[in-house]
Amino acid sequence: MATVNLNGQSREGGGGASASGCDPSSSSSSASCSAASQYPIQGKKDQWIKLNVGGTCFLTTKTTLSRDPNSFLSRLIQEDSDLISDRDETGAYLIDRDPRYFAPVLNYLRHGKLVLDDGLSEEGVLEEAEFYNVTHLIGLIKDNIARREQRPAADKKRVYRVLQCQENELTQMVSTMSDGWRFEQLINIGTSYNYGAEENAEFLCVVSKECANTLIGRENESNDRAKVLQQKGSRM
Repeated sequence: MATVNLNGQSREGGGGASASGCDPSSSSSSASCSAASQYPIQGKKDQWIKLNVGGTCFLTTKTTLSRDPNSFLSRLIQEDSDLISDRDETGAYLIDRDPRYFAPVLNYLRHGKLVLDDGLSEEGVLEEAEFYNVTHLIGLIKDNIARREQRPAADKKRVYRVLQCQENELTQMVSTMSDGWRFEQLINIGTSYNYGAEENAEFLCVVSKECANTLIGRENESNDRAKVLQQKGSRM
């Protein structure tokens, strides 16, 4: 858990970090604290706070971190803070958490909206929101998750995909399917070839997964093709 060094109350001089290099609007644009420290901070230096989260530097303001006065981040920057945290060589507070999931938390404190980059889950951001004790964000994410889980069946549709594989790959492919995909049908496309001393055939494996309608548009082409192949396979 991150802590604040009560003995390190002094602020840095001219060698701070620039807002553009160290204060990203998304996790993909974060800069390292060591590189950012080459640029001076403009304006009131005591209003800017540097955070080193899992090796990634974020530059923000006391005002932003104080939006939720009961949060870990607000308590962290208080002059009489009861938290103890080490700092790196640039003076940034060291926090041992995932920087990818910290970025949505920080951005929520900036503008009050939950924005997720590709590859991030609401459950992951909820874990961080609870760690930093950002109360309103915790409630927002829990409401989103509850609505998602209560979504009626009409909002979901089964999507099909077709995988081409060789005869000697079938067992491994079917046994390693994950992430909600399930085996539907196997179609022998009748193309045989010699591999060493053995003859092998090629197959089309139809698999399916239940998806929310928001994802259906990207799956329509695969879905239609799979249905055609299923009909073809049923006549073989």
